Amino acid sequence: MNGETGIKRVGMLFSGGPAPAANAVISAAALSFLNSGIEVLGFYDGYENLENYSEDRPLVEGQHFIRLSRNDVSGIRNRKDIILRTSRANPGKPVGQKNDLADHRRNQKLRNVYAALEAYDVDALVSIGGDDTLKTANYLKELQNVVGGLRPIRIVHLPKTIDNDYYGIDWTFGFFSAAHFAAAEIRNLGADARSTQVWYVLEIMGRKAGWLTYASGIAGEATRMMSVEDFTGTFDAKLQAEELVDLMLKREADGRRYGIICIAEGLASHLPDDQRPQMTDEHGNLKLGEAQVGRVLASAMEEAYERRTGIRIKVRSKQIGYEARCAEPSAFDVLLGTQLGVGAYRALVEKGLNGVMVSVEDQLSLKYVPFGLLIDAETMKTKVRFIDTDSDFYRLARALEYQGMLADRPDGE
Repeated sequence: MNGETGIKRVGMLFSGGPAPAANAVISAAALSFLNSGIEVLGFYDGYENLENYSEDRPLVEGQHFIRLSRNDVSGIRNRKDIILRTSRANPGKPVGQKNDLADHRRNQKLRNVYAALEAYDVDALVSIGGDDTLKTANYLKELQNVVGGLRPIRIVHLPKTIDNDYYGIDWTFGFFSAAHFAAAEIRNLGADARSTQVWYVLEIMGRKAGWLTYASGIAGEATRMMSVEDFTGTFDAKLQAEELVDLMLKREADGRRYGIICIAEGLASHLPDDQRPQMTDEHGNLKLGEAQVGRVLASAMEEAYERRTGIRIKVRSKQIGYEARCAEPSAFDVLLGTQLGVGAYRALVEKGLNGVMVSVEDQLSLKYVPFGLLIDAETMKTKVRFIDTDSDFYRLARALEYQGMLADRPDGE
């Protein structure tokens, strides 16, 4: 069947932040190609080495890439590390619109990537990563349309993020494993809060959306959950602290001088200027984790509580995020990742597709979503999926939060 599609050698890479079940994806994809007689090159460190390739700086086997064998990818589906490693190298960073792909000053690193794939006779690329990696996969596909004389190299993308903010798929691999890990942390800190009679503000990773905050908060039985979807415009931590002190006083009336507030890290970018820590990366984007919106809110709660009661308290803050990215993969994420990996093979070899993201629906039935449905045509950026506040998922979170009523169980939330 590989003879029909002309695919003899496939390249594979993992880019962006880690996610549980990454190796399940890599293993299933590689084994599927190998079983069909197709060679698989695994590129180390995402695009880091590929974007710097030139004839004077060739890739070194064993250092920059590996010819994957069955032994390399067998028995690894539950490993926590990523066998191909990863990086945040972004060869498409200078590109801001489609016309930039024809500009040799802006497309140089993308052309380096293509040249490396061409030099090593790669017929198709399996891209595994988040929204920036999907954007790069689309750039590489479109590059072949705007730069003449390039041999066609087909590209499929497998969606990865613990943030679950992808269009085109209901749940991304690694999300439930990360949520399970974060929920366990919430429950542990909940026990500490009950034992010591204190409040915690837990800032949960998740970038711009609140999927991980709500999923882990529901599973961890948090007292209150908040994300960007809950606010229009700015997130005024001082104003929100006043509402949370109302909640604190209601719980005190019920004999509960403790609680867990989970907030999404993305709220940092919605703070008003006078409350926002000015920590940006080299592109001028706010570093969400370093902004520590949880600490900002905890401090505001302390001030509001003391002003209203005359009592000084300590509201503890903690970030939960990086430690969840390489958590033990759940059985569901291994199943999902494995199916996506097999889907890469089926998309390229059985269906002859190009420029699609492999996805699933119903009970892990494969489907293939064209890049054009996931990328904004004007900005060429990947669309971010937020929680629909009219959805039953969102209403579930609201229904389970503390409503200020006495519970029958002494340890009830």
